[in-house]
Amino acid sequence: MFLYLRLLLKKNFFLIWIGQIISQFGDKLTQIALVGLVSKISNTSSTLAFSIAVTIVPAILFSPFCGVYVDRWSKKKTMYISDFIRAFFIFLIAQFFIKLNFLPIIYLFIFLSFSVGKFFVPAKMAFIPQIVEKKDIFLANSLISITATVAAILGIGLGGIIVERFGEIVAFFIDALTFLFSAFAILSIRQKETNQFAPLDLISIGKEATKKIKSSFTKDLKEGLKYIISSKETTYAVYAVLFLFICIGGLFPVFTKFIQNSLGTITEDLGFVGVSIGVGIFLGSLIYARVANNFSVQMAINLSLLLGSIYLIIFCILLKNFASSKLAIFLSLFLGLLISPIFVGVNSLIHSKADNNFFGRVFSSLEFISHFSLLISMFIFASLADIFSPFTIIIIIGIIGILFATFLVFLTDKI
Repeated sequence: MFLYLRLLLKKNFFLIWIGQIISQFGDKLTQIALVGLVSKISNTSSTLAFSIAVTIVPAILFSPFCGVYVDRWSKKKTMYISDFIRAFFIFLIAQFFIKLNFLPIIYLFIFLSFSVGKFFVPAKMAFIPQIVEKKDIFLANSLISITATVAAILGIGLGGIIVERFGEIVAFFIDALTFLFSAFAILSIRQKETNQFAPLDLISIGKEATKKIKSSFTKDLKEGLKYIISSKETTYAVYAVLFLFICIGGLFPVFTKFIQNSLGTITEDLGFVGVSIGVGIFLGSLIYARVANNFSVQMAINLSLLLGSIYLIIFCILLKNFASSKLAIFLSLFLGLLISPIFVGVNSLIHSKADNNFFGRVFSSLEFISHFSLLISMFIFASLADIFSPFTIIIIIGIIGILFATFLVFLTDKI
């Protein structure tokens, strides 16, 4: 703890730390406010799925080449300009577009806001080594990772309360203020940089980015997929990741509607449940890290998937028959604890079994596969939820999870 405090006493690091926390909080507040807004305008799961997809698609489209621009620009300027632009877009939504109840224009500005935000993260990661001594890099990254997770959880929880009690307009206004706060915090950093932001670079670097995507990204993706297929351990890992994100994508809009229908609030209880699951995953990851050496990684993942799928069915049956916010929070915490080994285990398995020369390609391939499968499953299950009840769809996902976990057990025996 003392080491973290010593690091935070350094003004430049403190400013970027507080800026990214507020920025992360703002991202989650935007998402929960969007859920609340869409739920009031349209009651279908497919519309809700589309609204969430608007915040995910920018990661797939722009993450591969944002770094090309960031490497040429001032990292500090990239961050605060990104935050200023996001604040402007969100302010426009709150001031004008919500009153019109016209979802397409709101989707457009949310998409633009999250697209601009894709430049913030690589700029931040590239800027940290400039303001932190080499011996403190790991400590700085650890602190930022942990607090960003906490900020995201708070964004979901407080966002749910803000939207429910004060409405979407207030939530979007607060969101715009968080980005302004972040921008001014980063603007206050005193650090000289050689790279400068040049608008004319957009054209020249854009051409480079296009070539980079066509050659490097496509090539690395193919090599990553080829390596995954050639290794039994990484083949197992990609099966686990693929199924996990299919479940997450399928559950998000359906589970959202189930919580709303069961507990009678649009965002408040949804926020509490989201925080509870996040806390459960965080605590479960800490516990699993301490006992991981006593079990094989594959066994831990298999058991986590199996128990998580069974528990998901029990969760829904209990909440359907005994609707209670306190019960939902308790059940969600335990659900997070059960599924936490999956997140830690997959990455650990790849780090321990894969060739380190392929780490970048394997992880980039997994990221692409996971986000793509998440989007596809989100729309498929959301469309089904408009025909069948959310409860029925969740039970089906739970049964599929049990069958898939059983399949992974047989696959593990062959590794």
